[in-house]
Amino acid sequence: MSASPDAIMRQWFQEVWNERREDAIDRLMAPDAKVHGLAEATIDGPSGFKPFYRTMCSAFGEFKVDVVQTVVEGDRVATLCHVTARHVGDAMGGKATNKPVDFWGITIGRVRDGRIVEGWNTFDFLTMYQQMGWVKAPVVG
Repeated sequence: MSASPDAIMRQWFQEVWNERREDAIDRLMAPDAKVHGLAEATIDGPSGFKPFYRTMCSAFGEFKVDVVQTVVEGDRVATLCHVTARHVGDAMGGKATNKPVDFWGITIGRVRDGRIVEGWNTFDFLTMYQQMGWVKAPVVG
């Protein structure tokens, strides 16, 4: 029996992001997976995801994703995440700032046979860029 969608998603964030175990990507993501909302185009499967993953890992140290809440419906799981890290690498189009970042995001994953087959992501990268000093926050008032 396969693990629940909730367990798979929690395992994904723990092993792939918190433990930085790239090998877990192949185990937890189906070869035909589609990932939306993390790059300019849809990411196809583990081989398409790994360049994004490597860029993020080279750009950020002290990377930590806390799964705050999950909601499961059938083969889908919505996951509310709190992300903290430090921008330590010259990646993502700019020089390292060594600034901490703290932002939130939501992932909705679809799981089949114990693997993620589809993911829709909405992370507050604007706040992350503002904290890094790459985007100026508007003055209100």
